[in-house]
Amino acid sequence: MTTTSVGMRCPECARKKTRVVRRAYAGSDPIITYTLIGVNVLAYLATVLSGSGVAGGVGGASSVLAEGGLTRVAVHNGEVYRLVTAGFLHYTFFHLLFNMYALYILGTLLEPVIGRLRFGVIYGVSLLAGSFGALLLSPNALTVGASGAVFGLMGAAFIVLRHRGVDPMQSGLGFWIILNLAITFAVPHISIGGHIGGLVGGTLAAFILVELPERLRLPRTAAIVLASAIGVVAVAGAIAVSAS
Repeated sequence: MTTTSVGMRCPECARKKTRVVRRAYAGSDPIITYTLIGVNVLAYLATVLSGSGVAGGVGGASSVLAEGGLTRVAVHNGEVYRLVTAGFLHYTFFHLLFNMYALYILGTLLEPVIGRLRFGVIYGVSLLAGSFGALLLSPNALTVGASGAVFGLMGAAFIVLRHRGVDPMQSGLGFWIILNLAITFAVPHISIGGHIGGLVGGTLAAFILVELPERLRLPRTAAIVLASAIGVVAVAGAIAVSAS
């Protein structure tokens, strides 16, 4: 037997050339990640120009925050779009900076591996699930920030690493998730529901998109539809919570 890069092979097989097929996803470059970062930055500039200082502050006077932030009363009055817009607004520059740094790290890790479409689905589901969680636990607070979506990407990265045979705890990702959860519960003015909701939504969506197709021989399109349904459920739950 002869040792080769793909394992032990007989001498005759080792002399033969093996055709290597490389599967490239549509999202080989993290275009969606860069686009999301750009939209968040533009939204923050609009926030500053509409009345919020560069430092910002909870409950600032920005008209963009007032019109796009998430509150139970606003959703109850039919402004369901806030479930999305709130995920692109930030109170302060450092609020934006921390979230965009995490989005950059997680996005450049995940998007080239799972592809643009699946990455976009996970991000959208995480954002909507985070908004649902925020309304569930803090219905009267004005909630903004991409943290829910970022937590969802953390959960998705955990699933993807496990799927590829990498121990998330040894990679440092597990510790990062635990640390951020600890900060969530320890620091005031952080949306606990938003973070937990996003984490649960992103983890479930990633499991459906990455693990389920192989376990159940589920077509990729069906997996995308099933994962997207989590976002639909989150919207329905948010509307129901706001109406109560």
